[in-house]
Formats: sequence, structure tokens, C-alpha cells
Amino acid sequence: MRILQRKSILLVMIVMSLALTGCASKSEKSDGSSADSADSMMADAGENFNLELNGTSDENSAGPLKTIFFDFNSSSLSTSGRTTLEENATFLKLTENVDIQIEGHADERGGHQYNLALGERRARTVKDYIVALGVNEARVSIISYGKEKPTSFGHDEESWSKNRRATFVITAK
Repeated sequence: MRILQRKSILLVMIVMSLALTGCASKSEKSDGSSADSADSMMADAGENFNLELNGTSDENSAGPLKTIFFDFNSSSLSTSGRTTLEENATFLKLTENVDIQIEGHADERGGHQYNLALGERRARTVKDYIVALGVNEARVSIISYGKEKPTSFGHDEESWSKNRRATFVITAK
């Protein structure tokens, strides 16, 4: 998993460097045609990652997209959550063919309706943040599962903290 994270960070750094320098060099394809090097790099991005249709950030099958975690009874983003979303948004802006669904989740505490509403607030917070960072809103949908789809089944703070999350799911690529 660390190797995947390192590769993800390296790709994001390379792409950001190209974007910041305004590299307009053309690369020649094997068929003799040319393409913008940044565009061709990002066209291959989905192939360089474990990017599966219906893949999730919980299962590391949604490329470099990472799950966002929340504090108890909160839909506010932490500093680390914002940093992770900035990385996720960078990838999404550079791979315009990828559509996602953001799933909002809660831990087992609280009633069914309350946790559905909390999961929706979490998903909406994540969507609003990445849209503000430049991701096309039409590519992003949200859904709440409340406490219905935990990733950890313990009845303690360690398990609950893993279930308070917003997960990225690839819906088109």
C-alpha cells in the first residue's frame, strides 16, 4: 500500500510540475501523431493505478483516491481531511473521464435516520470542497449509508473512528 501511495504522490507531483511550468511540448506517439505530454500522461493515469469501475477508496481500488475520516458527530473537515481532498481533487481534475460517487457513513451510535442525515452531510461537505477546488460538479454524486455499511465491526472508539467516513467510488472511467 505504501508503494501505491508513493506512486500516487509522485504522479501528482509530476503532473503539478507540468501544469505549473506550462509545458506545451508535444510527444510523438508510435503512430506518428503528436499529443500534449500532460494530456497523454493523464490519459494513462487510470491505467497506472488500480482504478476499477465501482472500485472504492475503502478497498484501494479507486486509484489514488483516499477515504476522508470525520470526528464523532461531525461533518467538518479536519486539516488532514482537507489535504487529502486536495490530492483527490488534483487527480480528478486531471482525469476528466472519471466520475465518482461519494458515500457518507457514520458509526453505529445514534438512530437510523440521524445517521443517514449525518452521512449525507459528510458526503455533501466532501463534494462541496472538491467542487470548490475545481472538480466539475456534474461528475460527482453523493449518497448516504448512515451506519449500514461499516468497515470495522468492533464496538469501541477505534472501530467507530474507521466508520465515520466519506468514501470515493468510481462510477465511470
